[in-house]
Amino acid sequence: MHAEIVIIGDELLSGDIKIIDTNSVYINTVLHGIGIDVLYKTTVGDDEARITEVLRIAAGRVEVVIATGGLGPTVDDVTRQAVAAAAGRGLVFRQDLLDQIMARFERFGVTMSENNRQQAYVPEDAIAIENPVGTAPAFIVESDIDGRPVVFISLPGVPFEMKYLMEHNIVPYLADRFGLTTVLQTRVLRLTGLGESQLDTRIGDLMKLGNPIVGLAAHSGQVDIRIYGRGADAEEAQTHIAEVEATIRERVGEYIFGVDDESLVGVLLARLKAHGLTLATVEAGTGQVLAGVLDIAEAGDIVLASDSHIDVPVLYKQIDEAPADLEELAGVAASAVRRACGASIGLAVLTQPDDAEDALPGGGAVIAVVSEHGARVRRYGYGGHRANAPEWVANHGLGMAWRFVVDGLGNQA
Repeated sequence: MHAEIVIIGDELLSGDIKIIDTNSVYINTVLHGIGIDVLYKTTVGDDEARITEVLRIAAGRVEVVIATGGLGPTVDDVTRQAVAAAAGRGLVFRQDLLDQIMARFERFGVTMSENNRQQAYVPEDAIAIENPVGTAPAFIVESDIDGRPVVFISLPGVPFEMKYLMEHNIVPYLADRFGLTTVLQTRVLRLTGLGESQLDTRIGDLMKLGNPIVGLAAHSGQVDIRIYGRGADAEEAQTHIAEVEATIRERVGEYIFGVDDESLVGVLLARLKAHGLTLATVEAGTGQVLAGVLDIAEAGDIVLASDSHIDVPVLYKQIDEAPADLEELAGVAASAVRRACGASIGLAVLTQPDDAEDALPGGGAVIAVVSEHGARVRRYGYGGHRANAPEWVANHGLGMAWRFVVDGLGNQA
């Protein structure tokens, strides 16, 4: 069973970064949960002809088309007309819908405007859905497109209204209409220290499976493996997931730091606490992103140091023999901050633009982790936008510290 989500509204195409489409994310999650795959998502402005075109294209490639927005009382709310045209129907007036709308305005203590009457029009033979949390009724049109059944579902664009109607009306309708009994379960494996392209070479064959579905989601400095398993019940779905998860762990288990809602910083701090370890950090060129992440995570007994404590440029000048490259400086900085703070582990994250004045050889980002039991230093090249580099290298720093502790190189207090 396949679906397409159509998001309607000029504001979503305005370029205003404060306006974010959250409706499609929610609908996608709900549909996956009942065994319907979303193959496409389309955003279109408030133009009847363009909406009609988009709906007709969607109806030609999926069985379920869910549209949100354009059901209000104003002249630019033309979704009803577009759905009717796409389904080959006319619009009809429904007195029962108008009565519901009027009753809701009465409960508000507000006089209904005449233009609200248009919300009582729906495509001919549509299944009307009362909206108890708003004034715009939703509707379902069961149609036949080129001999193939297609269902058009039109919902308000207001998120809390859409969510209410999805949960209370649309999901029960779809389950009954298509006899859906599939249960979807999800497992997320979170990795650090391995890039998306490297991961693809190791588990690419698993991403071609039909059940469970395996996909990658790259973030700044880490990658998620998402496993979606389907079954007649939760137990069967989880069985499918477990089989593939075991294979993934055999191939890349050393890079998996957590699952589902676990975060890299949370897992690291838990490891440190479990082993009675403390961590001191120093960073330069990152805008203090690393210290900020640890502070937000309520590090507790974790020791934090900033550039004001260990000033990397000053440290560089104080070294008897100038470091040969940024890697050596990072190691010195990590050791210095560890000693200064009396911590078990010192973590240094240093970045410098390749074209920086007096730049040391080995530019980019360098991370060093040091304890009494060992040291690790690694340089990372970053090819993305420079504005994203601080978060990216901070996550790599957390990842290296996590691996350092996992490998037993922390000083056991």
